[in-house]
Amino acid sequence: MNTVTPAAAPIISLRSVKKTYWRGTEAVKVLDGLDLDIPAGSFEALMGPSGSGKSTLLNLVAGLDRPTSGTITVGGKDIGALGESPLAKWRAGNLGFIFQQFNLLPVLSAEQNVALPLLLHRMSAAERKKRALTALRIVGLEDRSNHFPRQLSGGQEQRVAIARALVSDPSILIADEPTGNLDRESTQTVLDLLQKLNRDFGKTIVMVTHDPHAAECATVIRRLDKGVMV
Repeated sequence: MNTVTPAAAPIISLRSVKKTYWRGTEAVKVLDGLDLDIPAGSFEALMGPSGSGKSTLLNLVAGLDRPTSGTITVGGKDIGALGESPLAKWRAGNLGFIFQQFNLLPVLSAEQNVALPLLLHRMSAAERKKRALTALRIVGLEDRSNHFPRQLSGGQEQRVAIARALVSDPSILIADEPTGNLDRESTQTVLDLLQKLNRDFGKTIVMVTHDPHAAECATVIRRLDKGVMV
């Protein structure tokens, strides 16, 4: 008898989400009644022209911004119903962020940069060090743990930034143009790593990119234009 494997339940769900900014008295509509379901364990790429709402969508999913209307449910939680303090606590435990700019602190070693998010959690210095080294090992940079950002290549800096996103073991990784500042070889290394994190560690990844090659590494490509999915 043939069986059908059920689709994974959505870990991210948006319903009728609108986002409007105001430029003086002029309303600028960025997202226009967006519905979206992202299954747990998927690797999704968001593409679209500049101004289409991609980064706004990431910020809303991450709870860094609030929708003008509509609901956003992440991991079964209506994040729009959370106050600022509970939202920050939820974000620290459930989301990891990877940006185009690596945002590493130059006065801290790779290990210390990776361990920074753990300062929001109650744990010993020894446990923070252990987790940071584990995250660096996953991205292939444990031997660079004592190096400072200036001693690393751009690709290595981004891998340290990915380790920092991983160190709290979040279920979702939010990546905004993660290869935008990298050369071709480093880009491929980072994309291979993201695929590994999705495939072997079950991380749900939502990535904004302008690069068609980067998008092809995802399992689903979505396109935004003028605030709606096309």
